[in-house]
Amino acid sequence: MSQTVIAGPIAAARSKPNSGAFGDKLFAAVAVSAGVLVLVILGAIIVSLFIGGLPSFRAFGIGFLWQSDWDPVQEIYGAAVPIFGTIVTSVLALILAVPLAFGIAFYLTELAPPTVRRIVGTAIELLAAVPSIIYGMWGFFVIVPLMATYIEPHVIDTLDGIPVLENLFAGPPFGTGLFTAALILAVMVIPFIAATMRDVFLTVPAVYKESAYGVGCTTWEVVRSVVLPYTRTSVVGGIMLGLGRALGETMAVTFVIGNTNRITANLFGSGNTIASLVALEFGESQNGSLKLSSLLALGFILFVISFIVLAISRLLLRPRAAAGAKA
Repeated sequence: MSQTVIAGPIAAARSKPNSGAFGDKLFAAVAVSAGVLVLVILGAIIVSLFIGGLPSFRAFGIGFLWQSDWDPVQEIYGAAVPIFGTIVTSVLALILAVPLAFGIAFYLTELAPPTVRRIVGTAIELLAAVPSIIYGMWGFFVIVPLMATYIEPHVIDTLDGIPVLENLFAGPPFGTGLFTAALILAVMVIPFIAATMRDVFLTVPAVYKESAYGVGCTTWEVVRSVVLPYTRTSVVGGIMLGLGRALGETMAVTFVIGNTNRITANLFGSGNTIASLVALEFGESQNGSLKLSSLLALGFILFVISFIVLAISRLLLRPRAAAGAKA
């Protein structure tokens, strides 16, 4: 009797036309179209930047990458200075941000009580939502005066006479410069790196940490010997994502870097980045000019650098994801 009751609805369902087949096909088509659209947009950006910068590449050749002059009067343009500023500020920002991000993630996952953990975690996430223009205004009106009045003069006087360091931190204390830009970038990328570290630290199986605690390890020893080795690949991937965020920052850097077209070994000295140079001079460029082409070529170079960084981060994240899927 029960088999008859069960078989009845099944037979009735089979006899009805499959009304959901069209919906499934439509959804699949929309999903595929969305994926293809992303690739088309990405390809269109690359092609448009390359075509726009092609006159500059033809005029200056491969030497455009290491030419340091940027002279609109004589129409001589080079990418060396903004590339240098972009790489220096981004790497220095990571040097400042990674230890702080690690400390935040360590505190949130291992030390903070649940109430404080929620509050601090929310605050970190809100930092990521602050617009970059706000960071730039805060840096210009708050950080730059502090750097010029207190920090830079003290550092210059303290390191005076010490080889290498006196040249690395020298010059007039204007407050703006590569170090100030890197400091603002560090504040901006801390939320991304800290959130990534926190999430991957939470993926460590509890039995691993409990076993380490059981044999007498301290909290730091557990993190150093268990958590970090288990999450090393994902942590490095998160750091690379933060680097990609720092490479493309525009307005916050433009406010505080000084916007001087020169390469200097002094971290307190002024400079520029690809994004800040494009933001400052794009509006003054005439359509079809060699200057506009050079700016588009800089945009293409920045896109290539960012793409390489993000591709490396994806490669670093993939082994851990694959291992987790196999497990």
